[in-house]
Amino acid sequence: MASERVRALTRALAVAALAASAAHAQIALKSPSWSELSDHDRQVLAPLASDWNNLGAQRKAKWLGLAKRYPGLAPDQQQRIQGQMREWSRLTPDQRNAARERYKSLKSLPPDQKNAMRQKWQEYQSLPPDKRRELSARPPARAPGAFSRVPPPAPRAPGQ
Repeated sequence: MASERVRALTRALAVAALAASAAHAQIALKSPSWSELSDHDRQVLAPLASDWNNLGAQRKAKWLGLAKRYPGLAPDQQQRIQGQMREWSRLTPDQRNAARERYKSLKSLPPDQKNAMRQKWQEYQSLPPDKRRELSARPPARAPGAFSRVPPPAPRAPGQ
């Protein structure tokens, strides 16, 4: 009977420890609001100001990490990052999710396919701006061997 009490007490303590740990984790994941950021962080992350308070803790941590590294970046890298943040802030939530999915799929490509994609991207970047606008306005080309979503033919009446 005493051993049952010890086991029950041990279980209760384990559950309490887990609950305290979970509560601590939630507190640790609490992230700063825009007004709680330092002047430096607000200046670097300014393109994200309107979205900041709606971002999750992990995304905020990612952006804050970038803000900490920002002073050590070359001026051209700083300008590129600022432009990317402005573009990102203009995307709708669906567009952001689509961009994340594309990134994940590109990240999982084998090295030879990654290199081919980098080469194509560099070729695209070297095009004049008017040609890039023209290409970006076109619908994406299908990959060789890909099937289009064509509805099946309508059933025929007997005798036709």
